Amino acid sequence: MNGDEDTRPAGSALQSRLSRGLVGAARAIADTIVPLLCLNCRLPLGTHDALCAACWRQVRFIRAPLCDRLGTPLPFDGGASGPVVSAAALADPPQWDRARAVAQFGPVVRELIHGFKYGDRHDARRLFGRWLAGAGTELLADADFLVPVPLHRWRLLGRKFNQAQLLAGEISRITHIPVDPFVLERVKSTPSQVGLSEAERRHNLSGAIRIADKARARIDGAKVVLIDDVITTGSTAAACARVLRRAGAERIDVLALAIVTDESRIGV
Repeated sequence: MNGDEDTRPAGSALQSRLSRGLVGAARAIADTIVPLLCLNCRLPLGTHDALCAACWRQVRFIRAPLCDRLGTPLPFDGGASGPVVSAAALADPPQWDRARAVAQFGPVVRELIHGFKYGDRHDARRLFGRWLAGAGTELLADADFLVPVPLHRWRLLGRKFNQAQLLAGEISRITHIPVDPFVLERVKSTPSQVGLSEAERRHNLSGAIRIADKARARIDGAKVVLIDDVITTGSTAAACARVLRRAGAERIDVLALAIVTDESRIGV
């Protein structure tokens, strides 16, 4: 028998072809009604979930060399054969083990994240998921589950979604790593972190996050990847990592869409 021959029943093969045809037709209709546009500047494109060339060039993706602990870009490759740790991470080691971010918090990434987070624009979710899965390859390789940074219930009620949980869901769709959104609880409603210094953010988060009682058994000995949209000073990730460590997590890594560096600190 020819190895390429379709051995499915004729009815099943016909149904499959019809389904593909219907999906293709629906997509063509949707593309006519909702034109394919750049997710940032809305320039017409020929593909879904993408940026135009001009916007793409403005995204400062983080690639090696980078600090293994903080996920920040390094100015040059020192030729080390293993993970490189920056002077900043050595001077003030973070609460987590490793961090990765897709890009620096520059203008295009800022607009995309703010539109997603505050403008209820979710059209970039699939692109975000692909970016995160790529940037977090090392962290996700043997992770047990993804833990989104939590929102307090009042902020969740106002926003109607937790952006970190949506991002974790997109990563899970690609990698099949489960998401556990009930591990961490934000038990104190804190003011917005925007514009606060690192010390103010740390004080703001004191006692704000805890492990859910029912999740403690799952955390003990687990390899966890904490998901957030932006690492600004690292205070939120540190507060989450601290309680995860106390609960017995074996490894805590952080994966975010963007990280704020000295050159991208405006408008955070």
